[in-house]
Amino acid sequence: MVDVLILVPARDEPRFATTWTPLFERLAAPLRARGLLVGAQSWTDPIEKGRARLVMPSLAWGYHHRQAEWFALLDRLEAQGTRVANPVSVMRWNTTKTYLVELAGKGAPVVPTHAHDRLTMEAVEAALDAFGVDEVVVKPQVSAGSQDTIRVKRHGALDGGPQGPALIQPFLQAVGEEGELSLFYFDGHFSHAVAKVAVEGDFRVQPQFGGKVSEIAPEPEALHAAEMVLNAAPGNLTYARVDLIRGLDHTPQLMELEVIEPDLFLEHAHDKGAAFAAAVMRAIG
Repeated sequence: MVDVLILVPARDEPRFATTWTPLFERLAAPLRARGLLVGAQSWTDPIEKGRARLVMPSLAWGYHHRQAEWFALLDRLEAQGTRVANPVSVMRWNTTKTYLVELAGKGAPVVPTHAHDRLTMEAVEAALDAFGVDEVVVKPQVSAGSQDTIRVKRHGALDGGPQGPALIQPFLQAVGEEGELSLFYFDGHFSHAVAKVAVEGDFRVQPQFGGKVSEIAPEPEALHAAEMVLNAAPGNLTYARVDLIRGLDHTPQLMELEVIEPDLFLEHAHDKGAAFAAAVMRAIG
């Protein structure tokens, strides 16, 4: 038995074959410093009951491409009574990005979002009118890493966009200016933050698309917005990343709440992950 079992990409995902190891070590280091035994296992492999005191899907990359397998895993973990960080019910909720609409309904500051079972130009035109913008971003309701995410203008094309259920949001100029702000929380307590800015002409802030990441001290309004989001979210979260961007009204608004496999950027944490490790220790019980 290991203390913490970190779920990593599927064995048959060659694009992730070598890239997950450094991030695994970054997560494992502060846990080992607390005396915890940390193991790794593909998220698609059967997880034996009693294999670990705590399961963390922190590197389960690619789950959005294999949704049936992912939801089946969550069902098994729940049925086995396996202790998981974060709770299975919250991860199931967080998998489909319609949670943004739910959080907005609870008063959390969220980027305006329209959800549709199928993307059409009629839906895009309606969103352009409703948001009062010239361009929108469309993305799948279950996605990661900007997969099948495109920008669309009026009378534009939907090529490369989602084929199934989709979200439509206004394109925000801030993505290429001050960028997206990611705030990291462990057991509901703020730890650190980074700014992610897209390269000129792009809207994707992830490092694999050339986005620049830097440590930042968030303003009080950003901290307040993040706390409103967490207060509206279900369950107690061992770890969470709150992605904010300055909205059309120039206030911080939620782009995404990541509680499944967010990069925690522990290299930018002043305590080098001590708060993260302490939260994991508490989750083990």
